[in-house]
Amino acid sequence: MTVAVGLIGTGLMGKPMGANLLKKGFPLTVWNRTAGKTDDLVRAGAKRAQTPHEVATSSDVIISIVSDPPALEQVYWGPHGVMEGLSKRKILIDSSTVSPDLARRAAAACEEKGVEFLDAPVTGGTWGAESGELVFMVGGSKNTFERAKPVLSAMGKNFFLLGPNGAGQTVKLAMNLILALEVEAFAEALALVQSAGVSGHKLFEVMQSSMARAGVLDVKGPAMITGEFKTSFPLRLMHKDVRLARELAKQLEVPLPAGDAAFKAYDAVQASSKDDPDYAAVTRYWQAKRPS
Repeated sequence: MTVAVGLIGTGLMGKPMGANLLKKGFPLTVWNRTAGKTDDLVRAGAKRAQTPHEVATSSDVIISIVSDPPALEQVYWGPHGVMEGLSKRKILIDSSTVSPDLARRAAAACEEKGVEFLDAPVTGGTWGAESGELVFMVGGSKNTFERAKPVLSAMGKNFFLLGPNGAGQTVKLAMNLILALEVEAFAEALALVQSAGVSGHKLFEVMQSSMARAGVLDVKGPAMITGEFKTSFPLRLMHKDVRLARELAKQLEVPLPAGDAAFKAYDAVQASSKDDPDYAAVTRYWQAKRPS
């Protein structure tokens, strides 16, 4: 039996995820708030829906990947939303990065309709989305995960079932907190060595050959040295993710001193940015503090 897939959100991550679903032969229905962002997928064979509700009614498995919690709430519960179009035995998968509480709220709403739900945020960036090598962090039941795995396998290479609904989002927030801290730490160290007259390239070369190596800096480090912040993961989204991690920590009464300090830098750069840079642009915070 052919599984019909719906995709809500065709931005930096969603568009290549949709392309890989088409390559694997899944019938695909797509929707995006800015309809023009679905054009390439429609030309490749996808059907364009007029509303999230239409995606839900025409699909067996529905995947959402949108920018933030308000966007997800609108897509799920707003006018012509996903929840109105769900029926028994469908699977709803959210690959956005939102709060664990919102994931559990979505799961409860699905349960009332006899629908299965997975929170399944991803990591791997635009490169992983394009190559079909994303890592999925999944919260939900094992049975639902196994039913959804053929669809997930069209887009990713590693899948971790981490616990009940909300567990996927919890681990994703922790993961992005780590990435934010690694990039921010390199920005500080870069300011230190450059202020001392040492090339940032030299620091990068030594660090990536040592125990201090961070895989994320293979991608972000060169851009941070040159100051060219081509967007693969927008600063506004990392700012949102660190904020959500801090909110979760507050709920759990877990101190995050390094996270709090890093958020100060991301917050300052986000507030002052007139463009939409990659989160590696946190470097600007420390560049601004260097003596002229």
